[in-house]
Amino acid sequence: MMKEFDLNLLRVVVALYDAGSVGRAAQALGMSQPALSAALARLRKAFGEPLFVRTARGMSPTPRAQTLAAGAREVLARVADEVLPEKTFAPATTTARFTFALSDVGEMVFLPKILESLQRLAPQARVRSVSLPPARLEQAMEGGEVDLAVGYFPDLRSSAFFQQRLFTHRFSCLLRADHPIRGRKLTLEKFLSLGHAVVRAEGRSQEIFEKYLERRKISRRIVLLTPHFMSIPTVIGKTDLVVTLPHAIGLFFSKTGANIKVMEPPLPIPRIELKQHWHRNAHHDPKNRWLRRLVAELFSNAEEEWPYPF
Repeated sequence: MMKEFDLNLLRVVVALYDAGSVGRAAQALGMSQPALSAALARLRKAFGEPLFVRTARGMSPTPRAQTLAAGAREVLARVADEVLPEKTFAPATTTARFTFALSDVGEMVFLPKILESLQRLAPQARVRSVSLPPARLEQAMEGGEVDLAVGYFPDLRSSAFFQQRLFTHRFSCLLRADHPIRGRKLTLEKFLSLGHAVVRAEGRSQEIFEKYLERRKISRRIVLLTPHFMSIPTVIGKTDLVVTLPHAIGLFFSKTGANIKVMEPPLPIPRIELKQHWHRNAHHDPKNRWLRRLVAELFSNAEEEWPYPF
């Protein structure tokens, strides 16, 4: 019976019970009298008894209808209170955890500003940053373990994910502060004459530069390969090597007091498209929607967030 029963008929039971007449019940439900009479006929067929009988005082419920009306009223109340209302999210009082997928560069670019805003707008919330391989990241976002992936994530391309462009970012070169090469911009000749440090980190942004060199058939003398960014200031500050990396991290290193300087690369390297990504399962979630709006507001005009220090 449950497979065929129209749950909308529960509203008819309650309306008839309360109104005591077909006319008043139809008016309360915004239906025509013939439509309500047809609904009552379907109820009678479903339960195998009249349910409401006509008397001098109107439509009188049978004992079965009285029990049914009480149960229907409870079901409709729960639907109204627990199912139909849209969930709300109150950042000021939430104790939720916000989990971001970020590369190590992404943490430097995004996390300080996000954390600053969250501490002001959601002071009781917790923040977690994770770095996951592509397949594991997709699973974590589908399961709700990760709220947003923010940065450069070229593998999140399937229809299960939404994305929003935040801004584009550029590459810079770092050299020792007292390096004999001077000026604001490296020439291609000087760039190719130097030994290079190359970072092969988990983040994918470095691939943009490496693939650009491959397409242009440009080879350089690689002296150091490392999976870590944090050793770069010390390495560059004590050698004649050059490294090419996202400008934000280069500028950050130059402001730490390390013996390094930032220079423009000699090549028109493609810029990095930085986006926020979320799974379709979270598209209508109030918490996720609030978080996406916050990130978009913080970084939608970030072109000059990290200007060249000249």
